[in-house]
Formats: sequence, C-alpha cells, structure tokens
Amino acid sequence: MKYILMMQFSIAEWKAGNISTWPPEDIKANIDFLRRFHKELADAGELVGTQALSGPEGMKVVRAGKDGTPAVSDGPFAESKEFLAGYWIVDVDDPQRAIEIAARLSALPGPGGAPSNVPIEVRLVMENRSGDW
Repeated sequence: MKYILMMQFSIAEWKAGNISTWPPEDIKANIDFLRRFHKELADAGELVGTQALSGPEGMKVVRAGKDGTPAVSDGPFAESKEFLAGYWIVDVDDPQRAIEIAARLSALPGPGGAPSNVPIEVRLVMENRSGDW
C-alpha cells in the first residue's frame, strides 16, 4: 500500500522559523536526521520517493481563464493557512506503518535539537490498476 506523507507549515511558522535563519549546527542536525531517515526507509524497501518544495514565496495558483488561457496568481496567499513544504511516498504493508513513519518524521530536530512536531498529513495513494482514468 502506498501512502503520501505531506509535511505542512503555516505561513507564520515558515516566516518565523525558516531554516535559513537557524544556527549552522541545527541545520546540520536536521539534514543529518533526514539523510538517516531516508536511508533507513530505502534500506527497508519502503521509500518510493521524496521531494522538498520551495517556500510560499514561490507559490503560484493557476486556473484556466474563460478562453482557456492560464490565469496565474502569485503567492504567498493571505487566505492560505498552510502550505506543502515537502512529501514522501512510502510503500508499506499497512496504514499503521505509514503512521509510525509520519510520527518519526514529525519529530525531526528543530532549533536547539528539540523535536519540531511538524504536522504530517498521511493519505493513501489510490492506484489505477485498470488504466481507465
């Protein structure tokens, strides 16, 4: 079963705790945690893929205009409470394992090494085995 684990931040949290403002040793601890975490998942055959995403200042929302041309709005968006900061796709035997992985990820080290307790949304990835959509 594949699950997507989505790390989200509020715009206020992002501005207040942007990793680029952290002391170098805290950035290193955070990156070292993620490298170990990714290796453990890969070694267990559970990691399908992961990507970090740019901050809200690079966000765009695109809608089709009346004539089909793109109508683009630049972010960050005042109405947005949270934004997607990155995601992991894991392939696990049951939903409980996806939740366990998400909890470990949520506790990645933040400033001073304290657990970040970042919210991680866990969702089942629907598979289209028939190819009809």
